[in-house]
This record gives sequence, structure tokens and C-alpha cells, in this order.
Amino acid sequence: MTIFLCKACGTSYPDAPQPPAHCPICEDERQYVPASGQAWISREALAEGHVNAWRQHEPGLLSVQTMPAFAINQRAFLLRTPAGNVLWDCIALLDDATKELVHGLGGVRAIAISHPHYYTTMQDWAAAFGATIHLHAADREWVMRPDPAIHFWDGETLEILPGVTLIRAGGHFAGGTVLHWAGTEDGAGALLPGDIVQVAPGARRVSFMWSYPNMMPLPAAEIRRVAARLAPWRYGRIYGAFKGQEVLADGPEIVARSAARYIELLG
Repeated sequence: MTIFLCKACGTSYPDAPQPPAHCPICEDERQYVPASGQAWISREALAEGHVNAWRQHEPGLLSVQTMPAFAINQRAFLLRTPAGNVLWDCIALLDDATKELVHGLGGVRAIAISHPHYYTTMQDWAAAFGATIHLHAADREWVMRPDPAIHFWDGETLEILPGVTLIRAGGHFAGGTVLHWAGTEDGAGALLPGDIVQVAPGARRVSFMWSYPNMMPLPAAEIRRVAARLAPWRYGRIYGAFKGQEVLADGPEIVARSAARYIELLG
């Protein structure tokens, strides 16, 4: 029996003698099935050909990303706080080196994920570190591998540790979540939005999409809702889902201005 991972999105499926017949995550219009068809890999085979690379962005915040690129190629973040560490978003590769490094950094107390495209092997990360996974209940149907470590939360906000708050922004998915970190060393605060809010090249704009790979926009009414849900929060920096996606100052102004322009262009 093997845990199989979808090569296109990184989602893991329950152990089985053969790969699944299809991947519902990829068949949804917010992702895609490759023209060559769905393909699968085991966790062990992934670890044989890939490694994880780390980068520190500021005191208490590190990112981890798999090399060479695998699946969607998002990065995850390890947020270190006095009350314990948070893994924000997730990547599929959890090898022995990563386990040792994370344990050395204090482990993981809580895992939170922006949306289903990044669920990957969250179950393995939770088991390795004894962590609870916090997912918004509106996205419950997209969990392909159920696990008792998953906590489905309802409502609009959830403080998972002091100064670390999940905000249901919506947009890309009904339960689309961003993380607000109030406890940055300089007191400015930071927003970690996955790609619920996508940092654009140049780091002076962000965007909001229904489907990024299929280039399908969100309606204006939903953009207004996303912007309104984020407006009350104070933060300086934004750390996006992919390498180089960082807004280093004026985060709220950039989000508000970008949302207004997006709505204007939709007419």
C-alpha cells in the first residue's frame, strides 16, 4: 500500500495498491489536468529526487520550498512565536532532513493552510510534529485524505496562537484564508495570504483570481468582500505563495489600491 501524490498539484491520497483514477483537485476549473494526463508519485520517490531549501525573511519567519520544483511549486512558511511555531501553507516533501531541521527550530504546534491547492501532505507534517491542522470548514469537501488532526473552523477569524490570526478572506475558494501575524519584531505586522491575494511582479500591486492557471477572474462583488475583510487589519509586509513575492512596505494601501483598480477594469 502506498500514499500517492498528484504530480500536478501535490495532493496526497489515502494509501492504496494503485494510484487513484483521477484527481478532483485538478479536475476543478481552478486547477488543471496536464495535457499529458494525470500522473502520480510516491512520497518515497519524491524524496529521492528532491530536497527542501530554506530562507529566512525576517526574525521569526522562514520559508521552505522544494527543489527542483514539484507540482504547483508554492513555498510554505515556518512562523516562530513564543507560544510555539506555525506552519503556514504546506509543501509535499517532508524528508528526514526537513524533520530534523524543524524539530531543531522548535517543532510545529499548529498548521494552517490558505486553500486546498496547498493541502499536499499536511497529514504527514501533523503526524511528524504532533500538530493540529486548522482548515476552514467551507473547504471541507476538498480534503482528499481525512485525518483526525484536522480541525475545521467556522466563522470569519480564528486566533490559533497569540498574535497569529486566520482570516477567512474568500475569493479563490469559499474558505480562502490568509494569516495575520501581529508579533513581528518591528511591530509592523505581516500578512501571509498564500495566493488568495497574489503579489504581482514589482511588488507594488496584488491581484485576486478565481483560477490562476486558467486565467479566470473573480467577480467585482467578491473582490469588494475580500478587500473589506482585510481592511481592518494592520500590517506592513506581505509574503506571497511563491519565491520573490514580497511586499516590504505599505501592504494595506497596496491591497486597497489594487482591489479598486481590479474592480474598475471589470467595469
